[in-house]
Amino acid sequence: MPATTIHLVRHGEVFNPNHVLYERLPDFHLSSRGVRMAQATARYIAAHSGLNHAAAIYSSPLDRTRETAGEILKALNSVREERGEQPLEFVTDERVIEAGNEFRGKRIGHGDGALWRPENLRLIRNLHKPSWGESYEHIGQRMSDFVYEKVSEYPGEQVIVVSHESPIYSFRHLMETGSAEHWMWKRHTALASVTSFTFDSETRELLAVAYADPAAGVQ
Repeated sequence: MPATTIHLVRHGEVFNPNHVLYERLPDFHLSSRGVRMAQATARYIAAHSGLNHAAAIYSSPLDRTRETAGEILKALNSVREERGEQPLEFVTDERVIEAGNEFRGKRIGHGDGALWRPENLRLIRNLHKPSWGESYEHIGQRMSDFVYEKVSEYPGEQVIVVSHESPIYSFRHLMETGSAEHWMWKRHTALASVTSFTFDSETRELLAVAYADPAAGVQ
């Protein structure tokens, strides 16, 4: 049976000197270290015999994911040019966007943070769901809709998708346990990491999950 692998890549580090929760806000770009992280992961992808034959690249529409996808695209297209292949372009998709969060634009864990203010206590009444924003169940469902669509669209191919920590891990937890709900501090999704899901292209059965952290040593 042909297998399709969907590679979910988390974006690199974001420039955020004020330590606010940027969520889906515009104009939050990769830091200089974040660019180097994206480039390290791009080099890893370009050197990987499976990944560098990717049929498509998708990205969340936010700045940090588009910039990460751009670095991956440059590295991949360089390899494709050497093979005499046409360049790829990345496509944005709202279904892989960052999780919605009612603390957007606020400082959480630095100085006079918003987390424990009395007016915000209602938002942290359920850490498992979570009560401060979009539910993990909804995140897992929109990610599933996207991933299964691409499994059917690209049978036997590799697809690269640049997304965010919460969507990537919520989907992984859903695939591995049957539930997208999880404890957020137990996520295993480093910046610029690659979480790969391989499916049977016909039955859409999950065959394997793999994880790589190409940017772990980037300073």
